[in-house]
Amino acid sequence: MKKYLLGAALLMAVSISAKAQFSLGVKGGVNFSKIATDNLNESTVAGYQAGLFARVGSGVYLQPEVYVSSKGGKFNSTANNTNYSGDVKFTTLNVPLLLGTAIGDDSFNFRIMGGPIYSYIMDKSQNFSANFNGAYADFGNYKNSTLGYQVGAGVDIGAITADLRYEGGLTDVNKNYGQRQNLWALSVGFKFF
Repeated sequence: MKKYLLGAALLMAVSISAKAQFSLGVKGGVNFSKIATDNLNESTVAGYQAGLFARVGSGVYLQPEVYVSSKGGKFNSTANNTNYSGDVKFTTLNVPLLLGTAIGDDSFNFRIMGGPIYSYIMDKSQNFSANFNGAYADFGNYKNSTLGYQVGAGVDIGAITADLRYEGGLTDVNKNYGQRQNLWALSVGFKFF
């Protein structure tokens, strides 16, 4: 099903590009993520993102992307007078499909955008205190695939593009303890054409 959705989005982008303005570029940046969790204190970790984007249209546009990122979260608790701590890092493949609008011309414009994002965990690293697994035995059982949403704003100055986005989880990365991934991302890109 996921392959069909991605294929349909790419086909739609290609068919629209025959009639509309089309851009292709690279992007990279930083993100600050955490995993919202019930009954534990969570904190933010810094990560990266790097990949490709396409933009079809000018005033109203469709922007499919594919990029690799690192994200995760840190946790701690002092339940039952005992300290528990842990941190989790994921390397994910992300495929957002954003719909946006631009105000300005091709040489300088402001943009707002939003849309769904599919994330697949390619690698994960977990580090929990020795007592963490006893109290929270099923805490690290993370799903490989999640759905979320992104909303944000950006600016284009010639071939340079910059975005600030918020990403929220629509599905839990782990249903136990209500764990959902959330992050802020700042990226800079370059449009080849």
